[in-house]
Amino acid sequence: MDSLTDIIERFIDFTAWEMTKPKAYGPFHLIFTFVGLAVLMFLAWRLRNISERGNKILLISVSVFLMVTELYKQLFYYYHMEDHKYNFGIFPFHLCSVPMYLCLIAALIKPGKVQNGMYAFMTTFNLLGGIMAFIEPSGIVHEHLTLTIHAFLWHLSLIFVGAYLLMSGRCAKTMKDYWGAVATFVALCALAFVINISLWEVSEGNINMFFVGPRNSSLAVFKQISEAAGWYVSTALYIPAVCIGAYIIFLPAHLYFKKKSK
Repeated sequence: MDSLTDIIERFIDFTAWEMTKPKAYGPFHLIFTFVGLAVLMFLAWRLRNISERGNKILLISVSVFLMVTELYKQLFYYYHMEDHKYNFGIFPFHLCSVPMYLCLIAALIKPGKVQNGMYAFMTTFNLLGGIMAFIEPSGIVHEHLTLTIHAFLWHLSLIFVGAYLLMSGRCAKTMKDYWGAVATFVALCALAFVINISLWEVSEGNINMFFVGPRNSSLAVFKQISEAAGWYVSTALYIPAVCIGAYIIFLPAHLYFKKKSK
């Protein structure tokens, strides 16, 4: 009888359907993006008035979906892409990975500053990450169909959660919400740095969660900065730059709720 690992590996190999990597703003990219956004924006709008119990069920459901699909991705890389070696570059604690945890935690904890900070983070920083992934899609297109679909659905999920929380009026109303999002981001950056340091040797330096170092950043512009001036300079510029981007996402909703309150 085959072991569980043999069954999993055969399943991964069976679903490793190759494809020509979709071109940026090509048919696959545009159709998947606009159809997906239309469906999820409509769904977010329809769900905006659900009860708090319904809100918890929705967030937990999103978290479970993300966890299951992330597990598939991790197994795909381990068995099919990396020849039974773990790729620490895809350790699930990137900026766009954390909603997998935050949706679950926010749904289970009591209302308060921590929950509000998580909600605000997902409507600013994660919404920014989801949008940027479709504007610059090089990180979400792959040479395997299932990985590409996973990446598209993942980042659409980030946009959905952010849009839903905004439409339901659960956050992004005041500057206090924005600073709560910043505090959450800084705390996650600190945790990411601890993870990077803790797994530095076992990963052979191939880990850089949140791109905060000590490995040089691989992001455009910040890569050149880290190579020229060091990862700490790159990180010191990267964190406020992301906060500014999140503020740009936050501002329209803030102005809308401010006007509505009058």
